[in-house]
Amino acid sequence: MPRSYRFAAVLLLLLCAACASRETGAALTSFSPFGGGERVRVLELHPGVTATIVAPASLDLTRRVDLILYALPNGNTTAETIGGRMSEGIGWRYDIQHIGAQTRALRARGLSQAVVVYLEADTKSWPEWRRVRGYERANTRIVSIVDQLRAALGDAQELAVTLTGHSGGGSFAWGFLDGQDSLPAWLERIAFLDSNYSFEYRHGEQLVQWLRADPRHTLVVLAYDDRNIMLDGKKVVGDDGGTWRATSRMLNYLREPFGFATDTPGEFLRYRAAQIEVLLHPNPDNRILHTLMIGEMNGYMHALLVNRAGYDGGSLLRPARAYADFVQDAVVLPAATPPDIPPRAASAPTGSQFIASLAGLSREEREAAILRELLAGNMPSFLRELRTVEVSDTLSFQVMPDYLAIGSDADFVRMPMTPYTAQAFCDAFGFVLPTAKMVDDIWAAATQHLEPRPLTQERESPRTFLQHHRIIEEQLARTPRGGFIAGHKKDVVVTNKLLERPDRVAIYGWHYPDGRPIQPVYAGHVDWYVDYSHGIRPVRRGMRVLGAERSFEDIMKDERLRHLLGNEGEITALRYDR
Repeated sequence: MPRSYRFAAVLLLLLCAACASRETGAALTSFSPFGGGERVRVLELHPGVTATIVAPASLDLTRRVDLILYALPNGNTTAETIGGRMSEGIGWRYDIQHIGAQTRALRARGLSQAVVVYLEADTKSWPEWRRVRGYERANTRIVSIVDQLRAALGDAQELAVTLTGHSGGGSFAWGFLDGQDSLPAWLERIAFLDSNYSFEYRHGEQLVQWLRADPRHTLVVLAYDDRNIMLDGKKVVGDDGGTWRATSRMLNYLREPFGFATDTPGEFLRYRAAQIEVLLHPNPDNRILHTLMIGEMNGYMHALLVNRAGYDGGSLLRPARAYADFVQDAVVLPAATPPDIPPRAASAPTGSQFIASLAGLSREEREAAILRELLAGNMPSFLRELRTVEVSDTLSFQVMPDYLAIGSDADFVRMPMTPYTAQAFCDAFGFVLPTAKMVDDIWAAATQHLEPRPLTQERESPRTFLQHHRIIEEQLARTPRGGFIAGHKKDVVVTNKLLERPDRVAIYGWHYPDGRPIQPVYAGHVDWYVDYSHGIRPVRRGMRVLGAERSFEDIMKDERLRHLLGNEGEITALRYDR
C-alpha cells in the first residue's frame, strides 16, 4: 500500500473517535464488570489480534484519560499478563508480571483514569505475527489497530496514549514506528520494558523528532546486561542480539541531540535527559532478570510514572512488590467480539453531499474518503440490522441486508470501492467478503429480488455511482426501507482465481430474478478498478456451526464443512492484501 494512501487512511480513521458515544462518569457501553472497580471488553481485531480493554468502572471523559497499550511478551496469554493471586491450579505465569495489579496501584498513585489494553497476537509472539503477515502489511495494520483502540473509548476530551510492552511486545511498538513516517502528537509516552531488541539507527531520527515536538513526550527504556546469560547451558542471546546491545545503540544515537546525566537508583545505572530515561541493570551475578525487572522490581509502574508530578523518580526500583495489596484472584475473560460500528454523527455528510465532495479527487483520495466515512459509521441505520442466511441445518451466517452505503437513512448512496477499502472496513468491524457460493445463498435468502439495470456510459465515475443508486431506489419506491435485497449489483468476492491473477479484483453475480447470474466469477480487472456495478456485501466473520460459533477462515479449512461456503475446495485467497 503506498505511503500516501496508508497515511490518508490512517489519519482519517482518527475521526472515528469523534463519532463514538460519550460516557461521562458512567460504566462504558458494552463493557462487563471485572473484579473490584473495573470493567472489561475483549475485542477481536482481525487478523489474529485480541485487545482486552480494562477500564475503571466509572470513566469521566471530560477529564484526562491515560490509554496504556501493553503488547504482550512472547508465550504469555492476556490472563497470565494481567496476573492473579496464586492458588492451586494457577500457573506460574500468573505471578510474574501482574500488570493488572500494577495498573490498579498506578490509579491509586494519581493515574486514576488509566485504561490498559492488553494486545495479544494469535501467534503468542508479535515478532512472529509481523513476520508471517509481511512486515509492511503488518505495520500498516498495527497503526490502524492503535487508532481503533483510541476510538473504542469514545469522545475523550484529552486522551494521552502510552505505547509499551515487554519482551517480544516491543515488536508491536517497532511496527507502529515503521508503519508511518512520523509519530502522532497524541502519543505521549513510549516505554520499552526490556523489549527494544529491534532498535535500528533509522528509528532514531523518528524518535528525536517526536520528542522535540512536545515537552510532554517521554521515552523510557528498561534493560539489563543479557550478553552472557545462560539457560540450560546455552547462551540466551546471540553475539549481536539482546536488549543491552540495542540500548547501547539507542544511547549512542540519542546522546548527541539530548545529552545525558547519570546516576544509580538502586541496582540500576540511569541515563537521564529532560524527556528520556534509560535504565540499565549491570547484572553482576549474570541472572535472567528479563521479567523480574518488570514484575518483582515494579518496572512497569516506574516506567509509567517517570516525569510525572508526585513521583520521586526511583523509589519503586527495588525487589519488593509495590502493588501487593492490589493483586486479585486470577480472572476469567469474556469472549472476544468485533468492535461496534460507531453511530452516525449528525454532522456527517449525506450520500449526495459525499458524492459531490469526490469531484476532482484522485483515485487514492477518493478511496481514503470512502474509508473515512465508513469507519466513522456514516451509513444508513438499516445496514446495521444483519440478516441470517441459513445455508443448511449445519451452518448459518449473518450478512448486511443491502450493499455497503454512505449517508443518512433519507439520503444515502450504495458505494462502489476497491477491494482494499472494503477489506479495511471488514477487518475493522468483524466482517469478511463472500465467496461466489455465499452470494448465491444470500440471493436465495433475500426477500426482494431486483431486475439488473446495466449502464454503459462513464462506468467509473462517481456521478454514475449516484445515477445507478437512484435507479435502484426507483425500483424500490413502493417497498418499505430496510428489506433484504439482492440482484441489484455484482459482488466483490474472494476466490482462488486471485491466486492465478494477483493484483486483481474478483466480481460475481448480479442475478436475474430467476436466479441466473449475469457475471460469472471474473478476476480480469486490475485491483484498483471500480465501476458503478460493484457492490460490497459484508458478512459477519463469526458463523454458527451446529450451535457453536466458528470463524469463516476456520470453516474454510475444515474439509467436512468448506463445501457449505464455496465450490472451489479450500479457498486460500480469503482476503485482499497488498
